Amino acid sequence: MTTITPPQAAAANSLTTGVLPNWAPWTVAGVGLSVGLLGGLSLGSAMPMAIAFGVLLTVVALTGVSWRVEGGRRAKDRFVTTLVTIAFALAMLPLLSLVITVTQNGVNRFDWTFLSSDMRGVLGEGGGALHALVGTLQITGAAALISVPIGVMCAVYLVEYGKGRLARWVTLLVDVMTGIPSIVAGLFAFAFFALFFGPSIRFGIGGAVALSVLMVPVVVRSVEEMLKLVPNELREASYALGVPKWRTVLRVVLRTAAPGIATGVTLSIARVIGETAPLLIIVGATTSLNTNLFDGRMASLPVFTYYSYSIPGARPEFGVDRAWAAALTLFILVMLLNLVARLISRFFSLPNSR
Repeated sequence: MTTITPPQAAAANSLTTGVLPNWAPWTVAGVGLSVGLLGGLSLGSAMPMAIAFGVLLTVVALTGVSWRVEGGRRAKDRFVTTLVTIAFALAMLPLLSLVITVTQNGVNRFDWTFLSSDMRGVLGEGGGALHALVGTLQITGAAALISVPIGVMCAVYLVEYGKGRLARWVTLLVDVMTGIPSIVAGLFAFAFFALFFGPSIRFGIGGAVALSVLMVPVVVRSVEEMLKLVPNELREASYALGVPKWRTVLRVVLRTAAPGIATGVTLSIARVIGETAPLLIIVGATTSLNTNLFDGRMASLPVFTYYSYSIPGARPEFGVDRAWAAALTLFILVMLLNLVARLISRFFSLPNSR
């Protein structure tokens, strides 16, 4: 009995059918990187230069093999695909390096003692960042309470109601505020509260106001784009049923855009949770726990990290360890925020889009 091999199976197992098999690009990449590394290192080049030479050799070899087997059109496609893959790898390298470095240096001091104690009376070993962790959560939470309603309502106005010159001016101001340096926001909050309480004022709510100046434009732009993605057919169907516009916006438009809004709010919080300059100016720093946003200095994780690293004390190694542990804590907070955003997005998403 004669067995007929399908064309697809032949294409997956042969280099002569006009299509490279699935294993061919990986084999060419492995050989190219190996040859490039061995050649570069044998010539005395540094490791980054050897890797770059191997990548270049892989691109040339894979494009040449594809051109020989598959033709010029598929070769160009593989060439562009390889460049995109390399760009993705280059973009991921700093992130992976950051994660590995922060984890390796911060895990040694990241324990329950660090999360449950403050720095009152600590001069050397010991102490923790409880006061900074609580301060960061309170200040960032207050900033979100200020920024999210303002940002969402501003975005609703720009998309649903704003049609004239005022809407264009608001859009321009939002774009300008997006590029404001963080220290300018801190100076604004300090100058504003100094008018009422004097130049010695330091309290947590001032930091929340400063962070809200940075959060509002991010919330506005992200929510505005999400509202624009809502199909007009949904609005028109609601209007056809006699639903007023404000209820349509509240129950249809915002409900449909809720997953994107949650993601935008989370991104805005992650944008400001690591800011240091505004909090240094208006909030200050302290070594003890203070949970009152309206009275006294408060600690925060970014400021705690800065002082632990720049002024480590008589035994620098303990201060540096606390700085890395605080950085790891801040990194975990950002990851948890992104996880919460995904859960909220999944909860609010429409059933047919899950």
